Amino acid sequence: MTTTAEDLGQLSFDELGTPLRETTFVVVDLETTGGRPGEDAITEIGAVKVRGGVVLGEFATLVNPRRGIPPEIVRLTGITEAMVYEAPPIDEVLPAFLEFAAGAVLVAHNAPFDTGFLKAACTQHGYAWPKPAVLCTVRLARRVLSREEAPSCRLSALAELFSTETTPNHRALDDARATVDVLHGLLERLGPVGVQSLEELFDYLPDVTPAQRRKRSLAAHLPSEPGVYLFRGPSEEVLYVGTASDLRRRVRQYFTGSESRGRIREMVALAIRVDSVVCAHSLEAEVRELRLLTAHKPQYNRRSRNQQGGWWVVLTDEAFPRLSVVRRPRDGALGPFRSRQGAETAATALSDATGLRTCSQRIPSTGAKGTPCALAELGRCRAPCAGRQDVEDYGHSPTAVRDLIAGRALTPFDKLAAQLEELALAERFEEAAVRRDRLADLVRAVDRSQRLAALAALPELVAARPDGSGGWEFSVVRHGRLASAGVARRGVRPMPVVDALVAAAETVLPGEGPLLGAPAEETGVVLRWLNRPGTRLVYCDTPWSEPAKSAAGWRAWVDRAVAGRATYAGLN
Repeated sequence: MTTTAEDLGQLSFDELGTPLRETTFVVVDLETTGGRPGEDAITEIGAVKVRGGVVLGEFATLVNPRRGIPPEIVRLTGITEAMVYEAPPIDEVLPAFLEFAAGAVLVAHNAPFDTGFLKAACTQHGYAWPKPAVLCTVRLARRVLSREEAPSCRLSALAELFSTETTPNHRALDDARATVDVLHGLLERLGPVGVQSLEELFDYLPDVTPAQRRKRSLAAHLPSEPGVYLFRGPSEEVLYVGTASDLRRRVRQYFTGSESRGRIREMVALAIRVDSVVCAHSLEAEVRELRLLTAHKPQYNRRSRNQQGGWWVVLTDEAFPRLSVVRRPRDGALGPFRSRQGAETAATALSDATGLRTCSQRIPSTGAKGTPCALAELGRCRAPCAGRQDVEDYGHSPTAVRDLIAGRALTPFDKLAAQLEELALAERFEEAAVRRDRLADLVRAVDRSQRLAALAALPELVAARPDGSGGWEFSVVRHGRLASAGVARRGVRPMPVVDALVAAAETVLPGEGPLLGAPAEETGVVLRWLNRPGTRLVYCDTPWSEPAKSAAGWRAWVDRAVAGRATYAGLN
């Protein structure tokens, strides 16, 4: 029986990515004074550059470690202190090696050892580590070879197995040459199992079942474009939704082992088809993902399945308002918060700062004759329940909350900062730290709420970002929702594209609440895209602005608090 590429689920070469025969590898080996990167030093570097089985160049040099070489290392490598005395130090060798290896896949036998020393040298001498793709021949050998065939994965054992032309001898260049032959021997073993590209090589390293690998054909029809993918189960149900800058490449990874999460492997086993939605750019893909998650609520997605969720802090509608945590926002609400606990913490901080009552009893506007609670005894509540505070006097507290949320005043922040100062002067540092963190969380919540509301208030906004290839990505945003998206490739006049996108954009009618009906998560995604460096505002039908007294002025304070450098004197 003949096995075909279709039986293996093998993809055609135009789908594979970078063919292995066209990939440049730099195989490197180091000799060192010991095994601790950053403490021990490099004494020799040897490297071989190969592509398609052809040696393109070699790099070899001794390195002066500027320290002694232990006798056991001398016996192992044969490198003596006299040999490296006139050799260049690593800070002179490193730039040349980085240039030699630039743009190639870095290969080493026990790669973490060699890359650990190279990274440490870069850090010590002020060079940026280029973050190349790294392939470890030890790991590859353990994946490809059986225990019976290769009981040991030491370089000497593998060199004997593959009959390398060079015998490894603990000298950098000879060991690198031997590793080249070992690499080629291992790669030859991968052809029959359908690994033909660099991407498939890295995907193959994690263990994966044959059944999972056979399902790679489900990705064959997907385009190499940005968008959203949907895994569907036996009953056409949506199992999982995700986004990708390259749909074909990302989905193929699910079938080749790079995905190690157990629940996702379970999902892949159930999947019978993968659908896709091609998008103009990353923002459209993110927004479409959110909407599809809300529509289908796939069981294997853990986030964003209910965009209208979240918790809000609102003032109750009564003579003596208090703060309440609710699911449905209304005008003047603060939020959204991801958890009820976060909303309750913010409500507690606001109540402390403004003098709002925290009890839940209904208090009549006049003639209240209740019994004061413990907070009144401690001076933290003026007991309107007992008639000690009238509606007019109490009204300053809810007004302070409304003004803070609307960006008309920052008085609650100032009062909470003053409380921190008092606690610090009293050397009550643990309590001060708790209240500092509570204030920082409150500032973030108000800041985010104000920024989202400012965007949601705009009837129409058009923004553009460079696509990195001389063209532009466009987004039409209406009341915080993405209404249209498109691109103008290099050489295409952008403004006619903008006009067409605006004309075809979704009609968005404002609703209720601080975000006028827009899903908070979608508005947040749009806002992050707009705030990225390089984004330009093409058109906005009304001025886009934040309140004059917004929480943005406290962002620097939050940064200091998070870094643990905030002082309690003069915090604002």
